[in-house]
Amino acid sequence: MQLLSENRRAPFTEDEIRQAFRDNGLRFTRQRASIYRALISTRSHPTAEELFAAVRDEQPQVSLATIYNTLDALTGAGLCRRLPGATASGACRYDADTTAHAHLIADSGEILDVPDDLSDRLVQSLPSDVIAEMERRFGVAVKRVELHLFASISR
Repeated sequence: MQLLSENRRAPFTEDEIRQAFRDNGLRFTRQRASIYRALISTRSHPTAEELFAAVRDEQPQVSLATIYNTLDALTGAGLCRRLPGATASGACRYDADTTAHAHLIADSGEILDVPDDLSDRLVQSLPSDVIAEMERRFGVAVKRVELHLFASISR
């Protein structure tokens, strides 16, 4: 798994994770902390199954159901995001970086973070009149915009 860069530091110590859970109304357990630590330690946008494999050494009694339940709780608390798979039947992936940024989703399932400067330019280039029209037509207030660009990657 690709390690999280230092410029987007997330809580790593047990005390920092405990505080992040408390601040977001989430009950602290050692299994949840282990799963969250594995998630915040990577930029690879892992699937639940990949997180399961990553935490089994530290938490051998953890079940895949616990991974899914914890990811649901973390997502609901705003500590991570669930990202769509590359295809309709593809596994969801998870991102502990909840800052505003776009994702490039490859046919292979790999997800890459679009650099902040390009993410910002993409969002700023959206016509505000189109967003206002959508708000009017649907009777909603757009809180944020998340961009997922789907691509074929040739390297």
